[in-house]
Amino acid sequence: MDGSTTRRVPASDGVELAVYEDGDRDRPTVLLVHGYPDDHTVWEPLIPHLAERFHVVAYDVRGTGASGEPAGREGYRLAQLCDDLAAVIAATSPDAPVHLVAHDWGSVQSWGAVTDRAFATRLASFTSISGPSFDMAGLWVRNGFRHPVATLRQVLASWYIFAFQLPRLPEWLVHRGVLQAMVARSERTGAPPGRHRVRRSRRDAINGIELYRANIHRLFAPRRPDPAVCPVLVLAPTRDPHVTAPLALEAPVPFVPDLTARTVPGNHWVVAQDPALIARLVTGFVDLLPAAR
Repeated sequence: MDGSTTRRVPASDGVELAVYEDGDRDRPTVLLVHGYPDDHTVWEPLIPHLAERFHVVAYDVRGTGASGEPAGREGYRLAQLCDDLAAVIAATSPDAPVHLVAHDWGSVQSWGAVTDRAFATRLASFTSISGPSFDMAGLWVRNGFRHPVATLRQVLASWYIFAFQLPRLPEWLVHRGVLQAMVARSERTGAPPGRHRVRRSRRDAINGIELYRANIHRLFAPRRPDPAVCPVLVLAPTRDPHVTAPLALEAPVPFVPDLTARTVPGNHWVVAQDPALIARLVTGFVDLLPAAR
């Protein structure tokens, strides 16, 4: 992030988070949360588009980039990730709610905050890209008899989530470069030429596996989420090989009173491949919100 400032924000368990800010701090804040196996640099193509209008904040999720990592698996549970989000908001926008924009695992973890009344005064809006709530996804799959073909396609697309539960094998695949090759292949699916190349590290890929292991139970024993505390925009890329459009668009419906859901052209990494489109959609969504937000 050229021209940005960096700070260290302590999480509730002592892990330090690397936080990056760009744009005018007197403007509304857009907070960007990345997914797996990325760090905050996945947002680099998008930030210049947003910084013209907003105070833009991004951070390295625990275990990635310049952020610290927890001592054990429990440090990757969703409750702790929501605490991290609260700490970043308190440090960067203490007096006004933020517009949350999240991708992949950043979105998975953010749904926990979006359905938590404690965040009602902290969130002005939420844009979710390729990252469903595990609770909502689990309930959607349980109701698969209503959409059996879509459910089967999503289960098949999620095979890697179950593979990550195996001991040692996922780490071995990272060390051998197999996982990185799979991600690269996924990136190329329908991607335009000259796209931004996301920087990734072996350490981030290994640490991030714990996200899946620490939270897989949410898919098998989903709780019914509380209603979302803010307006939500769901963007479902049409060529996403990991999160199918039916899941992304349908699972939130019972739990989001103010929901806008639409497909967008692109694949799972559309945030880096078509940043102008994502910035335009986020800005347009924010502009339609009541002025009080």
